Amino acid sequence: MKPVIAKEVKEEILAKVKAGEPAASVAQKFGISVKTIYGWLRWNTIKGVSWLDYAKLKRENQQLKEIIGVLSLEVAKSKKKTGRA
Repeated sequence: MKPVIAKEVKEEILAKVKAGEPAASVAQKFGISVKTIYGWLRWNTIKGVSWLDYAKLKRENQQLKEIIGVLSLEVAKSKKKTGRA
């Protein structure tokens, strides 16, 4: 059976790794595998995005793509006017 790690201990481990301490040394100190630590980090990263944040970022991304498109057309037009290829 896998040992159950208290929530406080898990948070302490993740805080140390996020602060820059090597995952291997933290894993050795607490007697867990490095793979477990990276799994926790991945889980916390993946589940943290809300639909509102996603929709906002998607909208912002679309606006930026439109701006890039307009600027690309302007650059192409200015190259044609000056005769540069």
